[in-house]
Amino acid sequence: MSTFRYTLHRAAGAARAGVFDTPHGPVETPAFMVVGTRGAVRALTTEQLRASGAQVLLANTYHLALRPGEALVQKLGGLHSFMGWDGPLLTDSGGFQVFSLPHKEISDRGVRFRNEHTGDSMDLTPERSIEIQNALGADIIMAFDECTPHPADEKLAATGVRRTLGWLDRCLKAHTRTREQALFGIVQGGCYEHLRTGCATALLAFDLPGYAIGGVSVGEGHEELCRITAHTTALLPADKPRYLMGVGLPEDMLATIGFGVDLFDCVIPTRYARSASVFTRRGRIRLSNRRYRRDGYPIDPTCACGACASGVSRAYLHHLFHAGEINAAILASIHNVHFYQWLMREARAAILAGDYERWRTDFLHAYQGGASRTAGGARDLRRRENTAS
Repeated sequence: MSTFRYTLHRAAGAARAGVFDTPHGPVETPAFMVVGTRGAVRALTTEQLRASGAQVLLANTYHLALRPGEALVQKLGGLHSFMGWDGPLLTDSGGFQVFSLPHKEISDRGVRFRNEHTGDSMDLTPERSIEIQNALGADIIMAFDECTPHPADEKLAATGVRRTLGWLDRCLKAHTRTREQALFGIVQGGCYEHLRTGCATALLAFDLPGYAIGGVSVGEGHEELCRITAHTTALLPADKPRYLMGVGLPEDMLATIGFGVDLFDCVIPTRYARSASVFTRRGRIRLSNRRYRRDGYPIDPTCACGACASGVSRAYLHHLFHAGEINAAILASIHNVHFYQWLMREARAAILAGDYERWRTDFLHAYQGGASRTAGGARDLRRRENTAS
């Protein structure tokens, strides 16, 4: 029996609640994977991540290959040991990062670019990406693909599909740890449904352990993201996990869970936290705003995270951000990561109860309309703003 198995527990419409088994434990879906680009989630320890309910962490192949180098990580016991994380890990292929670099040269062979630390010319090919990921030892690894930018004309998007499929074949031939690491393929095709269909159909012939949807959340907007995700997800097999890459706004995740997406990742929770933006059930707020200078409420009075439960006030966090204290980023990150894990658990519970769409509608009504309410819900934000000093 394969180490990697997806078990569907219940569907509510297209929304799914399942379990994906990995060598380092099961992942209950839908799930949000926390991004630790260089082998660490900024401002958080692994203990704090476990306390948040995080199930999977994501690390970046490109950055870890540059520093400290995959050979050192492998020598020290692999990425799990290196990070001190005993749960499931995913590494991306590094493709998105090198395609984002200036002055790269893309060909059917791969991508040539300059090392951002040394300036040396380097190549990242499908074989090299898999070599790095095999050495790092994550449970889930990603095929090297060409991420189509937005906007892209049909010819450019078609070239991306062709390369993505050709590179997947080379990735599979280079992959030497098939029992320990699940290699996911990636559906590309830009905003062209027929290209997405062709790419997905070709990927299915490889019978992979899981499938990802790439090339979204690159500037196309919510409606286009939903259109392409709904179309593509319907093409993917029901007995394999579906991963929507780089999507992390609550409204985007909840919409696409409704299409059958299982896994997400994004830097938003921790990146926003470092700039004082935090997520609550009543919407997103920015703690550096003057209105929170004398606000005695926790970030979210209904939240059980380490920051909110300890009684830390918005006023205190406002002070910490303006004082430049590192505790501000730590406390806000604890809260945001906890919020994202809570949101996925609530979505899963609603699917299991067969009531996902009603729950999603109710949540978004409070989330999108609640930013104009105070924590207690009794006063409106404009009145509060006028009385703050």
